[in-house]
Parts: sequence; structure tokens; C-alpha cells
Amino acid sequence: MEKLIKYCSEFGIDLDDKAIERFEKYMDQVLKWNEKINLTSITDRDEFIIKHFCDSLTVLGVIDFEEEAEVIDIGTGAGFPAIPLKIARPDLKITMLDSLNKRLSFISNEVLPALDLKCVTIHGRAEDLSKTKEHREAYDYAVSRAVANMSSLSEYCLPFVKVGGTFIAMKGRDWKEEVNNAENAVMTLGGEFSDLLTFELPDGSSRGIVIVDKILKCPSKYPRRGVKINKNPL
Repeated sequence: MEKLIKYCSEFGIDLDDKAIERFEKYMDQVLKWNEKINLTSITDRDEFIIKHFCDSLTVLGVIDFEEEAEVIDIGTGAGFPAIPLKIARPDLKITMLDSLNKRLSFISNEVLPALDLKCVTIHGRAEDLSKTKEHREAYDYAVSRAVANMSSLSEYCLPFVKVGGTFIAMKGRDWKEEVNNAENAVMTLGGEFSDLLTFELPDGSSRGIVIVDKILKCPSKYPRRGVKINKNPL
């Protein structure tokens, strides 16, 4: 946890004892349940802290979330980056969306009660949920970590973001070509690239964060069905 504390301090993020305790409990829960349901391929605790916790919290180094901002994590999986963000910033109103219900059941029934945190979990597909009145352009921020290529990911995520809000794509090391190929998709969906940033994690591996501002309403015909999104990116 020393690496996590030091890494966060470089971004001006101070983790108190309560936060560290929650991170420990969260890691214990994921590693315990990983034997029953596939949550992560990373089982070494030091690597877990770097690749999951440090990586997730990198967002706080580039985005100054306003108090009680509405954030949706699309394709949350085992809860990354949503739960690390909630631990570090308990004021954030976080919704976690995933198409695999057993992961969300794990989060709702095991993780959130153990950590004494409140988040909303939704089982469903992004392309369906973003067409509903309740969720269409309803969030200040949409964030997604290693879910799809940038063109497809933009179509999944930008319809959730209100005009004036922000879409945050957390990418691996080979992300720059994705961004070049996604310019048309981002523009078509009402977005505009704001910043492209590279970070180095404590183990020396690099990560990219792509910031997209929502400047116009998303045309009503988007998103398309998932098959079309993936086979024919905008």
C-alpha cells in the first residue's frame, strides 16, 4: 500500500487510514471470489495494487471532479475504476454498468457492504441503457477502462454524457492510433477531444487517458446495436 499512497500523493490525493483499510478489504474480496468467478488475471498483491488501484486512481490526477458529480463506469467488471474512485472520493455519485450480472452481484452483495459504500449497480448493455430517458445524457462523466477500441467505445459512452460533461477513456500503451481512427466517431457523437495524456505506473508500464468533452447533443440514432458498433465503427 505504500506504493499506492506515494503514487496518489504525487497527484495531490491523500488517502486516509479509512481509505487504505477499504482498499485492503476490496483486494481481499476480489482475490477470494476470483476462485469462484473470473474477476481478474492478476493475483499477485503488489501487481494488483499497481495495475488495478494505481491505474484506476490516475483519473484523479487529470480530472478535478466537482463535489457529488454523477459518474457512470461503463463495463465496470470487478469494479475498476469505479470502486477505487469511490474509496478516494466518497462524495462522488457512482453508477456501475456491466453486461455480466454475476460480477455486479459480487459487487452489490459482497464488496459494497464490506466497504460500507453506496453505489448504483446496473445489469445491462450500454447501447440499450443509453437510449432510456433516465440515463440518456444524464451524467457529468462517463469513464471506461480497457473495454473496446476508441471508436466503438465512444459510441457506447458519449450518449450517457450530458452536454458540458466529459468522457474519460482509460487505455493501454497502444492507444494513439486508436485516437486517430476515432476522430469521426467522436465528432459524430457530439464530442471533441480535449486532452491526450500518458502516465507511467510505479512498475514502469505506461497508460493513456483520453479526455473527450461533450459539446453537442448526441444524434438520436446513436448508439446503434452492439454488433454494428463493433463491426462498423463510425
